[in-house]
Parts: sequence; structure tokens; C-alpha cells
Amino acid sequence: MRIKEVIQALEQWAPKAFQESYDNSGIQTGNSALELTGALISLDTTEEVVDEAIRLNCNLIISHHPLLFKGVKSITGKNDIERCLIKAIKHDITLYAIHTNLDHVYNGVNYKICQQLGLSNLKVLAPKNGLLSKLITYVPAKDKEKILTALFEAGAGHIGNYSECAFRTEGIGSFKPNAASKPVIGETNKLEHIEETKIEMVFPTHLQASIVRALKQVHPYEEVAFDILPLQNNWENIGAGMYGSLPKPMTVNEFLAYLKTKMKLDTLKATRTFRGTIEKVAVCGGSGSFLLKNALSIGAQAFVSADFKYHEFFDAEDDILVADIGHYESEVYTKDLIYDYLKEKFSNIAVLISEINTNPIHYYS
Repeated sequence: MRIKEVIQALEQWAPKAFQESYDNSGIQTGNSALELTGALISLDTTEEVVDEAIRLNCNLIISHHPLLFKGVKSITGKNDIERCLIKAIKHDITLYAIHTNLDHVYNGVNYKICQQLGLSNLKVLAPKNGLLSKLITYVPAKDKEKILTALFEAGAGHIGNYSECAFRTEGIGSFKPNAASKPVIGETNKLEHIEETKIEMVFPTHLQASIVRALKQVHPYEEVAFDILPLQNNWENIGAGMYGSLPKPMTVNEFLAYLKTKMKLDTLKATRTFRGTIEKVAVCGGSGSFLLKNALSIGAQAFVSADFKYHEFFDAEDDILVADIGHYESEVYTKDLIYDYLKEKFSNIAVLISEINTNPIHYYS
């Protein structure tokens, strides 16, 4: 198996088109055409992790956080990033990052946190928009089922938990082929009328090229008539953060103890003014303070995330409990998430979870 086959599977799960504009998910360095010897999964790529990959004969490192966020003007080994690049290139190791795109998919990072906490009735906290388009095309009535099938197989027609969604309108189409045409139906220089079906369906914008290609491959006309319209609809299953319900209502102290147990925490930071009962919980792996207003708007009594600044804790006032559990601690189970996905997709490759604790923060007691 080639490295690129594993990467293709990861990007079917979490397309790079879903990442934030500032992000750098994808291949950081390496030749994805090489045969895979093993994949090592880590939260971060550090020198220790690269050494571990060499020792375990893994030529693919899959990390959640990208090694490269900023431009690199020289590679001389003067810092950890450059030393990682040098060592990875020297040993033919491909570095791949799956970051905010994995944060944004429904069964991604935040879903894993919700699983850890035993939450149910899960929904995306801040659905993204601008990721969907609509295809409108006109097809001969007799060919509509064949064309619909091809478009569904290419990825069109999925809305939430429903697939093969399309709207059809029957009508009469007209066209007049000119002398240079080679019409499948009708004659040159003669106006033709034919029973046609107007098909409308939604699709993920990043699949546009494959959707159009599938349409043209099965459509019988020499010239295929179609429109593509960008949509501003929220994609309810794609976005930042998640929320759900606890197995039972809890007091603040009960919830904090429960949180420490489920996330295996030694310590955490939390606001101290909220005194209500906690039943609905919002979560966001990594830096999630930007979602506090969203957590409040959906009526969550607790928000579990990381990297809150001092003054941001005041924004919660006494309306919600904010629990900052640490960036690494909130995302560490992402390693298990990726591992489980790859083991389900591929039974014949070596997939390993890094044993290196890459957390740059140490807590002193």
C-alpha cells in the first residue's frame, strides 16, 4: 500500500476544504508515492516523535497539529521544526497533519470528547456555511435515473442524515443544433422539443469538479446545460464545537469530579460563580474561547475547552461554568480517534499510537 492511499482515506473523512483559512493541514513534507511501512499517530510532531517513527520503522507520521504554520526561509536545524524536517526528509518519512478539518467533521475531535464524557443527543455547536452548492441540470426524461445515480455516487444529494436527495421537475426543453454540432437527438438547423427533467441537488462545494465530471460522463447531450449556485446555508453536521446531554443532571462539584475522571485530568481551571444544575454541556477541543457565546446561546450550563485568557473567564459571568482543561488534555484522545478510523479502514497495515507525551506544559504541585 502507498502512503497516498492512507492520506486519501483521511481526506475522505476530513476533507482539507473544511479547514480554517489560517490552517495548514495536509502533507508537511515527504513523498506520498512511497510504499507504506507503518503509520505513527501523534498529537504533535517533535524530534522525539520522529525518532520514535524511525525506531518503529514507520515512514508516515500523522499528527493533529501541523508542524508548519509559518513560512520557513531556511532549514539549518536551528530549532525543533527545522530539525524535524531535516530528520524526516533524511529518513524518507512523510509528515501529515489533520487539524481543523478534523475538528469540523461531525465524527471528529469534538465527537471524541463527547464520547469520553458520555454525552448524548449530539449536535454541532457552530455549524459552518459557505461549504455547499446547488447543481441544477436538465436531462432527457428517459435518462434521469441513470444520471441521478451517477451524481449520487459522486457525492451529491446528501443533506444531514439523508442521502439521494433531489428535486425533479418535468417539462419541455428546446434546442436548435447548428451546422457544426453532432446532436444525439434531433437534426442540424431544426428546432427540437423534447421531454426533459430538471434536476436540483445540493453537494459539498469541494466536490464540484468530480460532480461536473460525473454529469458530463453520463449525460447523453453533446452540450450539457447546468448551473452551479453557491449556498449560504449552514451545514448542520460540519462546524466548530459540539454539545450534548449528560447521563444525568449534576451539581457543579459533581460535574467537575466527573470531568476529571472521564478526561483523566490531574487538574483544571474553572469559573467559580455558576451554581446551577448541569445537564447540557458544550465542548471544543483546543482553543475554544471564541465559542463561549455559542455555548450560552444554546443553553449549555457548562463549556469544556482550553486556552481561556484571564479576562475571558469573566465573560461567563454566572450564566455558565467554563472548564479549561488544557489544550493537550482536551485533544489527546484524538490519537485514539485516528487510530480507530484507520484500523477500521485498513486491516493490513501497521498503525501505531505514539507513546511520547508531546505536551509542552508541565504542572508543578
